[in-house]
Amino acid sequence: MPSSQPLSQELAEMLPSSLAMFDAIAAPVFVQDASLRWVHVNAACCTFFRQPAAALMAQVNEGRLSSVAWAELAPAGEQVLRTRLPVEQEVTLIDPQGYCQTVIAHITPLHQANTAPFLVTTLKPISQSTAADQQQQQARLRQLNAELERQVEQRTQQLKQALEFEATLKRITDRVRDSLDETQILQTAVQEVSQALGAKGANTALYNLEEGTSTIYYEYNESLPSYQGRVAQMEAFPEVYHQLLDGQYFQFCSKEPNPVRGHVSMLACPILDDRGVLGDLWLINGSDYGFHEPEIRLVQQVANQCAIAIRQARLYQAAQSQVKELERLNQLKDDFLSTVSHELRTPVTSMRVALQLLGVTLNQEMNLNEELQKPLAERSRIARYYQVLREECEREISLINDLLDLQRLDGGNHPIHAQPIDVTTWLPGLINGFQERAQSRQQHLEFQVEAALPKLVSDCASLDRVFAELLNNACKYTPPGESITLAVSQAPAQQLCFQVTNGGVEIPADELPRIFDKFYRVPSADPWKQGGTGLGLALVQKLLWHMGGEIAVTSTAQETCFTVMLPVNMNHGPRG
Repeated sequence: MPSSQPLSQELAEMLPSSLAMFDAIAAPVFVQDASLRWVHVNAACCTFFRQPAAALMAQVNEGRLSSVAWAELAPAGEQVLRTRLPVEQEVTLIDPQGYCQTVIAHITPLHQANTAPFLVTTLKPISQSTAADQQQQQARLRQLNAELERQVEQRTQQLKQALEFEATLKRITDRVRDSLDETQILQTAVQEVSQALGAKGANTALYNLEEGTSTIYYEYNESLPSYQGRVAQMEAFPEVYHQLLDGQYFQFCSKEPNPVRGHVSMLACPILDDRGVLGDLWLINGSDYGFHEPEIRLVQQVANQCAIAIRQARLYQAAQSQVKELERLNQLKDDFLSTVSHELRTPVTSMRVALQLLGVTLNQEMNLNEELQKPLAERSRIARYYQVLREECEREISLINDLLDLQRLDGGNHPIHAQPIDVTTWLPGLINGFQERAQSRQQHLEFQVEAALPKLVSDCASLDRVFAELLNNACKYTPPGESITLAVSQAPAQQLCFQVTNGGVEIPADELPRIFDKFYRVPSADPWKQGGTGLGLALVQKLLWHMGGEIAVTSTAQETCFTVMLPVNMNHGPRG
């Protein structure tokens, strides 16, 4: 195919005899000038690129044909122009139809005297794809693309399923962990896992290992007959329950049709934790269905969460039973104490009256009052016996009154009568009653009060009892030579702060949380063996609570301090 592109005058003059030679070469040949523009192509080159010479050279020179390949050849052409030595360059060319082939481009300078050389490039194909080969390659590529798309879609489905399973597991876990009802736990697990896996049915059972039975507690299915409530003897199905009791799951298809279910496939998974097997979880599907590894893993995880939730529910139920039993015992104790207190109050009151009459008689006959003023060693036996009887009778009456008051406080029946109280005049009168007792024990009792304290609106009788008990305890347990202080100050939030502090005694830190319990007495805290019921501080705490106040205790460095916080106005206190 002759070239239709006219040669430059320079080339026509220099190569009049070479044109026929170029066109006669079987291999594709193109000629470039010193600026690397194509100036001639032979017939084979036109055939190679399936284009006429004019169109081919126009596309190459304008950069519209295989620009990458020509860019690769440009440095080689420049090297030939510079060195005047031939060069070979491997290059891959793509024709307009998209077919590609690899060729060896042999670039040779065409010398002319006193002029820049022309470049003659001969293309020698080393691989060439036929149309059939290209079609096969494209078909194979389409197959590979289709396979890749299938794998991507399959992986996408797997990831989607994994995310759905993860969401299902989290939903089940949240719901069963929030429940303390075994039936609700099992119902949630069966419903959720059945819907997540699209199973035709599912059921769950709990084991009684002592009796060797398995009881189906909950069942969920679309159309299958119900087995809920059925009790199975484990030894009747050893091939099933031996595996489950060993903590192993298994799946199988029925060899013979079940009279009720027909041919089905089933997955059985034990509900177990580190303490043993609690039950099992079964899923039922069509006979040709096989449970895959992700599905089995989901069922196992659900079963494990059920085991944790069931253990938690059982621990809670056991704790609730213990709490109810303790409440029952505590109520029995309170009822007993209330009954005994009421029953004892009458005879003890009669004893007090009798002792008073006996005291009057003895005073008339043997001047008892004078005998009681003598030191203990100089008293007569009758006076000593009478003193013991009177003190023990008063002690029993005090105990009974404390018990009855505690009962009324617990029941909310203790009367509270609020009235204005001037602390600066009320407390000194109360403290004076303990001054003589403190002096007899060589203790120093003092009262400290801030100036301009507001009046306190509270129940005076209850406050008398509270601080009398605190001062009584301070006098009882403070060693001789130590001091007792009652200090009053104004506190934030419209409150008054009362502090009863005594030195020379320290309560162990592990005993502090219990000192307000009924009948509790700190061990080894009464070296003088003065006795007590252990009800005083319990009564103080209850009285303060009903008046909207609170009490706390600290004990360090051989000093104990009881701090009482009271609202200035009881009607506006935290429990008013």
